Amino acid sequence: MGEITSFQLGVIGALFLSVASSVSIVICNKALMSNLGFPFATTLTSWHLMVTFCTLHAAQRFNLFENKPIDMKTVMLFGILNGVSIGLLNLSLGFNSIGFYQMTKLAIIPFTVLLETIFLKKQFSQNIKLSLFLLLVGVGIASITDLQLNLVGTILSLLAIATTCVGQIKRLNVSSTQLLYQSAPFQAAILFVSGPLVDQLLTKQNVFAHKYSPIVLAFIILSCIISVSVNFSTFLVIGKTSPVTYQVLGHLKTCLVLAFGYTLLHDPFTDRNIIGILIAIFGMGLYSYFCTQENKKKQSDSLGSQMKEKDATPFLAVEKEGHEVKNSNKDSLV
Repeated sequence: MGEITSFQLGVIGALFLSVASSVSIVICNKALMSNLGFPFATTLTSWHLMVTFCTLHAAQRFNLFENKPIDMKTVMLFGILNGVSIGLLNLSLGFNSIGFYQMTKLAIIPFTVLLETIFLKKQFSQNIKLSLFLLLVGVGIASITDLQLNLVGTILSLLAIATTCVGQIKRLNVSSTQLLYQSAPFQAAILFVSGPLVDQLLTKQNVFAHKYSPIVLAFIILSCIISVSVNFSTFLVIGKTSPVTYQVLGHLKTCLVLAFGYTLLHDPFTDRNIIGILIAIFGMGLYSYFCTQENKKKQSDSLGSQMKEKDATPFLAVEKEGHEVKNSNKDSLV
């Protein structure tokens, strides 16, 4: 029971860290890009990953976690896949309307459910599917404002969905910290090479020719510091829960960012946003409730089976002893 409680506390802590750090970095990056004129999102992400790797490398040197060897090909593929998915999502935003980009992000949940059902044989109850449907409807109402389709943007969106889903359901027998530590250099490398090209394609500006004022540098450093927590909590949440739960959490962040944008940055906020956020929160509440109920049922079933095994063992032992006594009595009579 103590192990279950500590695991639940770990999950709650990971979820809280993920939400707090993600909302913080969105606000920081919004100020950096919108107010300070630094639009190079993909290059900034590569810096985030490099700082995350350096931080984890220092932590590993101080023996704060154990670095276990992983198959290098697997780690490289995992890192490159995640790096490519980040670049494709940014390209999707550049070539599509904001509404279609939000649809792309929403589509990740049903595609993840589909892949886990087909390849991992995972079963999702009707209650879970209903709660996910309500969540997607709510986030769609709150965030989707327009839908403009084009061929290049649609292809990029489909590739972004595929790489994101495959990267998140990939299972490796290591902790989230070890996986992030070993895959971060490959993610950073691919984004460091492709980032300036992607950003120049989207913004028509050169990241290396940009004028870096002290306040821009200060916000970049702050963004990189927060990103360590964001990247760590992302891997932690996926490791402790599931890719679907992580995507649900991502949409909670979307709702919180909309709310914070209205409260702190005075972004426009309509009745449609409020209705959508309320529906999304209701869907997330149902998802959390049904997941908790199903986990309790699984735990009770496993405890019940363990109790049956314990009850059966003494009976077999006594039966065996009785059989041996009978045999010994027969021998003594002879």
